Amino acid sequence: MENLSKSQEDYLEEIYIQVLQKGHAKVTDISEALNVRKASVTSALNLLAAKKLINYLPYLPITLTDLGKQKAQNLLEKHKILKEFFAEILKLENSDEIACATEHLISDQNLEKIRQFIICHKKNFS
Repeated sequence: MENLSKSQEDYLEEIYIQVLQKGHAKVTDISEALNVRKASVTSALNLLAAKKLINYLPYLPITLTDLGKQKAQNLLEKHKILKEFFAEILKLENSDEIACATEHLISDQNLEKIRQFIICHKKNFS
């Protein structure tokens, strides 16, 4: 599967969060959560549906495909690891914002190095 843009990843992550909370997502809720216009959401949903990451038809609840769920879970895991690193290890005030920006750039190999560093840090400083 081709890579997603930062924006597409943000939409997929938000859809996943809403699916976890409510069982599905809606255009209005995505629009409000990401602070974007509904037309932008609709455009993104069509792209994600074309990539077979979501199930989307206008005016119906949005759900994730198995592939979309897997991709969204990976994105959230990246975010969680990076936020922990920036907040708990580096003690940065804006750790969530930095994690959100970084999750789109970091490779799986580099993320694994950070994860291993966190594990070592916890063993040595707990």
